[in-house]
Amino acid sequence: MSSRLTTLAYVREGTRTLMLRRGPGYEGEHGTWNGLGGKFEAGETPEECMRREVFEESSLRVEEARYKGLLTFPDFDGETDVYVFVFVVTRFSGEPRASSEGELFWVETADLAALDLWEGDRHFLPWLDEPGTFSAKFRYVGGRYVGHEVVRY
Repeated sequence: MSSRLTTLAYVREGTRTLMLRRGPGYEGEHGTWNGLGGKFEAGETPEECMRREVFEESSLRVEEARYKGLLTFPDFDGETDVYVFVFVVTRFSGEPRASSEGELFWVETADLAALDLWEGDRHFLPWLDEPGTFSAKFRYVGGRYVGHEVVRY
């Protein structure tokens, strides 16, 4: 079993969250909508990866972010355990521009659950607005959500 380290950032401006809508046929993507993020490059810290990925996917420069938690997806694709460091970006500069990853849209934060998301996202998105941090394990079998456990700090 291999491991993959990734980041996931939710860029917030007032009551809105910047979301990425994947295009048709995006490999491995069940949920059409997601925050910004991706895989670590060699030697990166979670913060460095998050800043680079946000810039690559949106052209925004992160000026301030809060670490919110760690998501663990054991045996996610039958071969890999995925670990996701989750952030909320609270200050940034620049104007969002789409990339090859998909289109960008400002969505009212209260309306995020209505989007076509990974099923597990519906559970952890509310935690982004709660005090403290979390560590959660989400289980998927054959691409289907089967449950999760969470510890809050």
